[in-house]
Amino acid sequence: MDYFLITSVLVSLAAIFGFINVKFLKLPNSIGLMLITIIFSLGVQGLSFYDSTLLNAEKGIINSIDFHTVLLDVMLSFMLFAGALHTNFEQLKLQRWPILVFATLGVLVSTFLVGTAMYYLLQMISFKVEYINCLLFGSLIAPTDPIAVLGILKKAGAPKRLEAKIVGESLFNDGVGVVVFLTIFKIASSAKDTVKIEHVLKLFGTEVLGGIAIGLLLGYITYRLMKSIDDYTSEVIITLATVMGGTAIAHHFHFSAPLAMVSAGLFVGNDTVRSSTMSETTEAYVDKFWELMDILLNTILFVLIGMEMLVLTFKEHYLLAGFIAIPVVLLCRYISLLAPIQFFKRKLDFVPHTNLVMTWGGLRGGISIALALSLTSDMHRELFLVITYIIVIFSILAQGLSIGKLIKKIGINEEERKEERKEEQKEEMENA
Repeated sequence: MDYFLITSVLVSLAAIFGFINVKFLKLPNSIGLMLITIIFSLGVQGLSFYDSTLLNAEKGIINSIDFHTVLLDVMLSFMLFAGALHTNFEQLKLQRWPILVFATLGVLVSTFLVGTAMYYLLQMISFKVEYINCLLFGSLIAPTDPIAVLGILKKAGAPKRLEAKIVGESLFNDGVGVVVFLTIFKIASSAKDTVKIEHVLKLFGTEVLGGIAIGLLLGYITYRLMKSIDDYTSEVIITLATVMGGTAIAHHFHFSAPLAMVSAGLFVGNDTVRSSTMSETTEAYVDKFWELMDILLNTILFVLIGMEMLVLTFKEHYLLAGFIAIPVVLLCRYISLLAPIQFFKRKLDFVPHTNLVMTWGGLRGGISIALALSLTSDMHRELFLVITYIIVIFSILAQGLSIGKLIKKIGINEEERKEERKEEQKEEMENA
């Protein structure tokens, strides 16, 4: 199927579903789009009993798209750069150490907890799955999705200190999670005697350190170029070239493109660089351009996730495994955050029940589905794809819709926001 036609259909559906959501449902963008797309896909499925033309057309579109490549190699870099560009850098800087631990140690601990728990649970319901393949599932479901998290947290009115932790963790654990997945994937797909620890460490180090380093270098080059001119059209194009060229470079040298784009976005987006680089006009155009880019790609992504259900194999025992996995993944995330939060809360001012909100607010999205799609049949691809899809749907719809109510219910109330306003006023007075 022609790529222009596919893109046209997806953008048209995204526009129609987005209009319906804004006009009638008024839900956060990601939740509304996914819900409408799922209802649409179920309607197409029901209509197929009378006429399968529309179902076949929709399946044709989905089967023509390499979701893994489109998301991880193309869309993700744009969305992560946009997310990092608009992240509160000062709050991120203040919370940098817990965010670093959450995004690294937290992902690793969660990977092994989920992998181990699923291994024994799947054995109990008669699935003979190797432990290494369960670890693969643990690695693809461990990272939270910044694309899903950003909009929902803002709509929920989360305090900035808490928002910085969740969003910052999501931006970085996404890149780390992909690297962990690729490392375990290499072990799972290779003969056991050909994999050595030094090879694993080299792969992990190259992806993570190389990705961050190239991202910071790209951010600095972008900063120098933008500082030397004052033309908003050229400066917007420079930021676009940073993402497209930087992603190509990262892929060529086998660095982590997600981590590179997060690093570049944070460098270009921090207040110090902005004030010394961009005029008010340039800053407005750069922000609006990347905000629009983020919304467009985010909209298309969640339409794709909703449509993906038409090509999955929904067997009863797959569904059972998926519903069992939901509490397992949530519990393992809660446990993986316990030690870091207990350690850092003595030094940093954490809001009440941070672990509970980070667990329920750690949404899964398209990244997990894209990684699950890259599994081979020997790795029980169909089983883990259905499990992943069920977790993602529950995450976006159930967790996303209730996170705001949870924040209010457990006492992160107006007093917290009053305290934050006092701190902001204090900072403004100090800066003045």
